[in-house]
Amino acid sequence: MPDASALTPENFGLIATFLRADWVVKAVMVGLLIASLVSWGVIIDKAFRFTALNRAADRFEDQVGSGRSLEDVSQANAHSRQALPIMLQTALREWKDARSQGALNDTQIALLIQRIDRGLDSLIARESRRVEEGLGTLAIVATASPFVGLFGTVWGIMTAFQAIAIQKNTNLAVVAPAIAQALFATAIGLAAAIPAYIAYNKFSTDAAKYGARLETFADDLAAAVTRRLGGN
Repeated sequence: MPDASALTPENFGLIATFLRADWVVKAVMVGLLIASLVSWGVIIDKAFRFTALNRAADRFEDQVGSGRSLEDVSQANAHSRQALPIMLQTALREWKDARSQGALNDTQIALLIQRIDRGLDSLIARESRRVEEGLGTLAIVATASPFVGLFGTVWGIMTAFQAIAIQKNTNLAVVAPAIAQALFATAIGLAAAIPAYIAYNKFSTDAAKYGARLETFADDLAAAVTRRLGGN
């Protein structure tokens, strides 16, 4: 442990504090930094992904609301991998299959609507799981990082008390380096947890809104198919 004369402001820089820490505190800091980088990777990916999904959905809904027939819209988006066009294609495929069998009675119509609903629900469930990928990582980082940082803090304070016992000296210069390391671990833990926590809540809300958007479109499709069947 350095004495008072050896301590300078440079000794308490971030890099110096890390290098002076023992292996346990270093491991905590490195682990938290890795967790932070992983969470930021998820955050950036989700930000771009949700922006792209909502823009694509806006464009598709504009096409549907433009007055063009559903068949034309479906054909124009035949190669799309987005959820809404696939839902439209699924509903139209079921409707065409049913119409190819001739006139349908009420029971057959009800069964057709059930098949469409099940198909759309399956697509919505898959898409919801896809857009929620990575949120579990953010949740883990947000909840675990403060406790991992706290472990580094406790270990650093233990090191400070050990230095007091070994040197039999309560001078601040004896304990300051270890306390600085402990607080640094806490700071890194919070720096990893806070963005992950905020992002988790935001993207969870975005995922729920996107899921509701898909559910609304599915209901509209089922209603459109029902009107078509009722008019023929």
